[in-house]
Amino acid sequence: MSGVADEVRERIESDAYCETLGIDVVEVDSGYAQTELTITEDLLNFHGTPHGGAVYSLADAAFAAASNSHGEAAVALETNISYLDAVETGETLSAVAEETHLADSTAEYEVTVTAQDGERIATFRGRVYRP
Repeated sequence: MSGVADEVRERIESDAYCETLGIDVVEVDSGYAQTELTITEDLLNFHGTPHGGAVYSLADAAFAAASNSHGEAAVALETNISYLDAVETGETLSAVAEETHLADSTAEYEVTVTAQDGERIATFRGRVYRP
């Protein structure tokens, strides 16, 4: 974890919402983050597939970690997600956020959500404001 202060990492890892859903912060680096979530029965929708909100939350957690990794507050301006596939219960999803643009007061990130076999499940993009 080069370039990320311990107190920043601790703040990112202490997110109560992520803890509630079971999202783990696996790695945080400057402008980069990886999160994981194992799909359980309580994260399924009425079709029996992972709820879009759970997949979105996983990607959003990686986005938040990457965008706040510089030690300055970063708040979302806009986000969007494209759902590409679904997975089975018990599957662990991984979200990798990478900084694609960094300016004085804004930044942009792309997050790729994949299944255990590496298949892309969703693509998320987000922009932040850094006051």
